[in-house]
Amino acid sequence: MEKGLDLVEVAPNANPPVCRIMDYGKYKYEKNKKAKAAKKKQTIIQIKEIKIRPRTDEHDFNFKIKHMIKFLKEGAKVKVNIFLRGREIENSEGAFQLAEKIENAIEEYGTLENRPKLEGRI
Repeated sequence: MEKGLDLVEVAPNANPPVCRIMDYGKYKYEKNKKAKAAKKKQTIIQIKEIKIRPRTDEHDFNFKIKHMIKFLKEGAKVKVNIFLRGREIENSEGAFQLAEKIENAIEEYGTLENRPKLEGRI
């Protein structure tokens, strides 16, 4: 009786190779369906970047903190860049204090992954 089934090699590297009699079209359809379901369930983490300077005014600082909290609530990660210009580089302690202030302001909404570090021209 002809049932419209195919002989499919399942494990070619096995000794002896393993074959199965099945409907190959249905097998491919179910495999694609499982892949799509797995892709739907995965979450993509976005990284939002905030740029700030040590001499930023209090109102602007609070505005940026509000945005960071919004991003964290949406499930994104937030990367904070503190830019130092000119002689601010020599007195970088203010940047570390600002990073600590930011950390304290948003500690209930997320956790710190990396400690602050100096990059670029030091």
